[in-house]
Amino acid sequence: MKKAKKHLSDEEVLAKLQHYCAYQERCHAQVRSKLLELEIYGERLEKIISLLIQDNFLNEERFACAYVRGKFRFKKWGRIKIKQKLKTFHISEYCINKGMKEIEEDEYLNTLSGILEQKRKTISGLKNFEANQRCAAFAIRKGYEPELVWKILKRTES
Repeated sequence: MKKAKKHLSDEEVLAKLQHYCAYQERCHAQVRSKLLELEIYGERLEKIISLLIQDNFLNEERFACAYVRGKFRFKKWGRIKIKQKLKTFHISEYCINKGMKEIEEDEYLNTLSGILEQKRKTISGLKNFEANQRCAAFAIRKGYEPELVWKILKRTES
């Protein structure tokens, strides 16, 4: 037999969501999903989201900046993949562009060079052309721009 869900008051839901947002940056879509999970709908849902925004627990620009920093520094994702993932959260173009400013060009190029270098070490016994193909495919899958990948690969060849 299924256990009946306890109906939470607005105050209890708000406290729960404040904790959820304080623990880690969240976007509107994640909070909306969490509220639906708690069976909060309609006007009540919108009211709680607006209170979270008002109290600065929810801020899409801050979320975008934190997301970009995290995915770039820890997972070493490229700009293309990061932008695509932010779009799946329905983040506005303005916030995405603001977040992308978190990546400094020099750091981006150094990270890409490092990724290519690391990948090259794992590939042995291949001709230079094949090794470059595999390295490029790897970096492009991580979200780096193909032109940039090939430019760095050509520079390391000479």
